[in-house]
Amino acid sequence: MLGSVGATVLSSFDMEKNKPSELKGNINHAVCRWCYGSIPLDQLCKSAKDIGIKGIDLVGPKEWPTLQQYGLYSSMCNGAEINLVDGFNDTQFHTKLIQNYTEMIPLVAKAGYKNLICFSGSRRGKDDETGWKNCVEGLKKILPIAEKNNIILVMELLNSKVDHKDYQCDRTAWGVELCKRLGSQNFKLLYDIYHMQIDEGDVIRTINDNHQYIAHYHTGGVPGRNEIDQTQELYYPAIMEAIVKTGHKGFVAQEFIPTWPDKIAALRKGVEICDV
Repeated sequence: MLGSVGATVLSSFDMEKNKPSELKGNINHAVCRWCYGSIPLDQLCKSAKDIGIKGIDLVGPKEWPTLQQYGLYSSMCNGAEINLVDGFNDTQFHTKLIQNYTEMIPLVAKAGYKNLICFSGSRRGKDDETGWKNCVEGLKKILPIAEKNNIILVMELLNSKVDHKDYQCDRTAWGVELCKRLGSQNFKLLYDIYHMQIDEGDVIRTINDNHQYIAHYHTGGVPGRNEIDQTQELYYPAIMEAIVKTGHKGFVAQEFIPTWPDKIAALRKGVEICDV
């Protein structure tokens, strides 16, 4: 027989396949592809499926067939953006962006997916008002297509202090104001917990106050953007509890860069921490 310690350890794992115990179902778990770039996509999909993850973030049309093969959802589609710095806040990029999104939105819809990422871009000296005005001008050209296809354009909140210097949509309030000006349920925000902890903190209060404008969440340990365990300053179980209480039905995607030798074990642990 197992000793008491062994029994405790194994109580949360499948003895044969080292799988976590059945997930609670309150969080739709996903994982960002780029954090596991060294692992072939089909292998990542298989491991994700074993863990209980339902979606893969930040993949485009060429990778969708692999996800479909494993019964996984493309929880945050990409491929229409130019990059992170050349975005909707600058009119010089509108022609290209409008073309890209006009072509991509129907592809996302045809594949049965919902979310398509977009970015504000860098300030390049623009004040808030100019950034909002330019974003509204560009996004209003493609929002009717998104609405027709039942697709949500999701702008990511990124920190401008450490990782993305000069990025304009670097505060929740900035993104929420853009949502209000656009006035469409087909434009929302990607609240990246890692990024917003760096630039504004007060994570749970911010989520509670603004959840109606948030379509999607990303995780990451602060500082460093590594594992979300006790080695960093955020307490993710409480954050996840807050997200669940808002009635969020979208996805929460792990976007930490694993440092453990076994990257899949790190991912499994991240999901366990967030499964409240």
